[in-house]
Amino acid sequence: MRARALVLAALLLGPASAVARPGDWSRFGYRADRRNAGPRRTGITAANVATLRRQEVDIGGTADSSPVYLGHALVGGARHDVFFVTTSYGLTLAVDAASGTLLWRFTPEAYASWAGSAQITHASPVTDPGRRFVYAAAPDGRIHKLAVADGSEVRDGGWPVAVTLDPTHEKIGPALNLARGLVLTATGGYIGDAPPYQGHVAAIDAATGQLVHVWNSLCSDRAGLLDPPSCPDTRSAIWARAGVVVDPVSGNLLVATGNGRFDGSHAWGDSVLLLSPDAGRLLRNWTPTDQAELDRRDADLGSTAPALVGHGLAVQGGKDGLLRVLQLARLNGRTADAGPTTGGALQSIPTPGGQELFTAPAVWRNGGRTWVFVADGAATAGYVLARGRLARQWEVPAPGTSPVVAGGLLWVYDPGGALDVYEPMSGKTVTALPAGHGHWSSPIVTDRRVALPEGDANQHRTSGILAIYRLP
Repeated sequence: MRARALVLAALLLGPASAVARPGDWSRFGYRADRRNAGPRRTGITAANVATLRRQEVDIGGTADSSPVYLGHALVGGARHDVFFVTTSYGLTLAVDAASGTLLWRFTPEAYASWAGSAQITHASPVTDPGRRFVYAAAPDGRIHKLAVADGSEVRDGGWPVAVTLDPTHEKIGPALNLARGLVLTATGGYIGDAPPYQGHVAAIDAATGQLVHVWNSLCSDRAGLLDPPSCPDTRSAIWARAGVVVDPVSGNLLVATGNGRFDGSHAWGDSVLLLSPDAGRLLRNWTPTDQAELDRRDADLGSTAPALVGHGLAVQGGKDGLLRVLQLARLNGRTADAGPTTGGALQSIPTPGGQELFTAPAVWRNGGRTWVFVADGAATAGYVLARGRLARQWEVPAPGTSPVVAGGLLWVYDPGGALDVYEPMSGKTVTALPAGHGHWSSPIVTDRRVALPEGDANQHRTSGILAIYRLP
């Protein structure tokens, strides 16, 4: 009788594919707060990690980002563990995690018109909580809604959704996010900063495809998508790997902008910005006292996004080689409102190698302590947060992209050609796995497997691989 009741409940609640699984890695950073701390148990341990076997899967392009993953998803009428990945030219693919077999491929319309050009995306896709859809960006300036089951595109309501009026100048660079029923994305410019473009955040109703709000970091008094030449200011890109970060308590959104004019009124270049959950309003800002100098030197503050470390604090890096600890309640240290006030960081220290930071830190809570792991082009380091300050515990002279903690191990991709695995609390190397060369991509680790895209999107190739590592 109990078994029959369970079956009936399952039928009423919908298919098993609509039930979230602990191993699912649905977006860049694992959760909407982008802490890059994945499952506590992955099946991969310090004792067996060196036995991982590598497979190269041809994905027909460069995925200069991070894949996402759904376990036991219904694809093609059967259950599969699936990696989803988007290439720099907007191909989105579903790859069987167990075999490397291609399950489906989505090719956006007019793909041939930009393939091989400098018009690219670095955005990782995001899956919905119901595990039925994948949302993916393409260089056409649109966000596409795809069925997990077969890769078919949803074209009802407002889908696909244009998030720029000029995709030749405004690039969808950051990973997509999803919170409170809204797909969240942001835009910047292409390499070389060719104007005109303005960084902006777009919030899309995941069900209907309605563009709910657009918040512009320049000409912020104007709502909706801007025709870039119509705003007298340009730049202020939102281009960090983590893009839009969601505060898990308030639902507020955090982003950081790149170079551009700052006036504390309608122009918000080189600033950390706190927005309402629907991206409808700017709530607070933190802007460094040397903002004008950062702008002059092309030292974008927004080369990385704010990392939420708990206790009402965030850590912000930048191309100037500094890490700052900020208080969310009073970002500028004095008021709880947005405005022209600058400064107010609780702490400012050098990045591990003292270099420009382009990566997303990993934040890991273990044994009552909050750890922050940061990698730049020269070094990787582990910090402990104590009384609102970061204290460095270890550093190794090994570069990396965005670190990931999963299964009690720290994973850092060295784009020079290695996937380094460390003990998080000591920085001791556990093993170094073979890997190809890359740029900004980072791994995900779950269900006894690791997936790592390789390659550099700025080489404009229409070929590339997804490396999958599995236990024997």
